[in-house]
Parts: sequence; C-alpha cells; structure tokens
Amino acid sequence: MKMEVNRWSRHIIVGVLLVAGLAFWFGWSHRPGRGAQGERLSCDLPAQKVSSPHAGMQWVPGGSFELGDNVYAEEQPLQVTKVDGFWIDRTEVTNEEFSRFVKATAYVTVAEREVDASTHPELPADMRKPGAVVFVMPEAIQGKSDITQWWRYIPGAQWRHPGGPQTSIEGHGAFPVVTVTLEDALAYAKWKGRMLPSEAQWEWAARAGQTKAAMDHEQPAQANTWQGLFPVANSGEDGFLGLAPVGCYQPNALGLFDMIGNAWELTTDAWRPNHSRPEMAEPDQMPSGMAAMGGAQRVIKGGSFLCAPNFCARYRSGSRQPQDEDLGASHLGFRTILIAAGP
Repeated sequence: MKMEVNRWSRHIIVGVLLVAGLAFWFGWSHRPGRGAQGERLSCDLPAQKVSSPHAGMQWVPGGSFELGDNVYAEEQPLQVTKVDGFWIDRTEVTNEEFSRFVKATAYVTVAEREVDASTHPELPADMRKPGAVVFVMPEAIQGKSDITQWWRYIPGAQWRHPGGPQTSIEGHGAFPVVTVTLEDALAYAKWKGRMLPSEAQWEWAARAGQTKAAMDHEQPAQANTWQGLFPVANSGEDGFLGLAPVGCYQPNALGLFDMIGNAWELTTDAWRPNHSRPEMAEPDQMPSGMAAMGGAQRVIKGGSFLCAPNFCARYRSGSRQPQDEDLGASHLGFRTILIAAGP
C-alpha cells in the first residue's frame, strides 16, 4: 500500500502516510470534564509495586525472537534477533510529563520553530512556518492515492495545540504528547537519563515474550484503533474517536499499555525498506548519537488510533513505517527505555 506524493508536502507523509486517520480537531478543543462524544479524559493505571526501582517503567527480560511480520513488504523477511533486558515506560509519554520537562528546561520543540529553508528549499512559504501535520476528516474523497485530502500541514500546530492554534491540551494531561519529532523525544529522554528504544527493543516489548513472529493480524479489541470506513466514518466502538488517555485498554503480558494503537511511537532506527539490507546495522544495535544515526527518516512502531482494516492494518507488533525526523504529526508520540539491572 505505497503512495507517491508531491515534494511540496514536505514528505508529510512519508511517516504519516500510509496510515488512515481520524479527525483530530474534535479531540483537542475540549475543557476539563468529558471529551468528544463523552470520552474519558483519564484512565486509572494499576498501582506498581512499591519496591519497583524505576517508577512508571516495566522490566523487559532479554530474549531472542523473530523480528517482523508478513503483511507488508517492509516488514519482511523475518529476522532472528537477540535483545538484552531493559526497562521501558508503561505508557506513552503524556502531555503532563512532557510539560514538566519543558517547564524545567525551557525546551522549544521543532514544531514551534521556523522550518530551515536550506534543508527544505522546495517548500512554499506557509509550510516554512512553525507547525505540524494534522489529520482533518474530509466529507468525501476522490480515491485514496492523494492523502493530502485528509493530511494537512497546519501552521501553529504543536504539542500544546495538536490540532492547530485554536485547539488545546487543557484537561488532556493524561493523553500522549504528540506532534513531537525525533529531536524532541531524544531531548526528553536525555533529561530523564534514558533513551529511545530501537525497533527491535520496541517490538520485543510489544511481543511480551512471544518469540515466534506475532501474526496478530486481526484488528485488536483492546486497542485504540479506527472502526468504520476510513477516512470518512468512525463509529468509535472502542470508546474513543481520537487519541485516548494512556492506560485505557488492557496491558500486554508485561504490563505495558497502548503498545498497539493510540499513537505511533518513535524508535532510533534509521528507516530502511525491509529487514534484509546487509549494509545496515543489525536492528537491535543502538546508535551512539545523532551523528551516528544517518538518514532523514526513522522507524515508527505500533500503529495508532488512525489505523483501519481497509487502509492501514498496522495495529500489529511487527508493523513498521517511516517518519521524517523533523516533522511532527498529530498521531505520533513516544516512550523511553532505561538500560539498567533488572529487578
């Protein structure tokens, strides 16, 4: 399900694309209380053991597994991959958590800065303004090859205003922070003394100990995905029409929430079109820093609330997709890991 788009879209879409979505507008303009269509604004997380050495994180024992899947070409071939044990956030990083980071450091996200014209000389003036890519639900579409019918670059869209300047995260502190880029996520992780997961680490955590390729191809009941005909109708049968607060669905066997659905999640791996190119580092090798990363796109994992059976089907542990490093999107977040001794 590959699509070609014009360069003016700032690759919108190499990372955002291929994914079907849902209008983000009505999920972010609400005041505290109930969200769109009476949706909850927070969900209670199970209490962790008092003895847990890293609050808000779960231990992932090391192991060997078959990385990948067989639905789309970029997920193949399956690769036997070894991963050492690590700690990972129970949930996606939330607006509340990211707010504490910004308050402590005065950090300014990429979406809040002017676009570097030397890096993107082909862009029109409006797309050089600070902003991010936002899904806008169309009333009708003319085929599915032109995703600019529903994805738009919105000046003023950023983590505090994920749907554009007229929207707000007020009352949405428990929701995943979105419209963040690789640079933003790395800055947050460094502040916490952590890092971002590699593709293999993320997928192993999502598998929760399942070593064989996870052929989990059916749309999951316990995940925030799209129900209905993309991109014009979503029934919200899973309880949410847009992003959900973290922890509203059952965790996997390791106690990790929303590894599938809700928001796509950034990894450190440079994008490559499949798992077989020998000139690339092994999937579980962690880059040592920005200079070592190479390439302009990263692997993102897990699908999002935008994934539907008729257009995406990436609500699987083995799914993967490219995302431009410097482009925030209204369905893209992250979680962090910590390399430390196990419990």
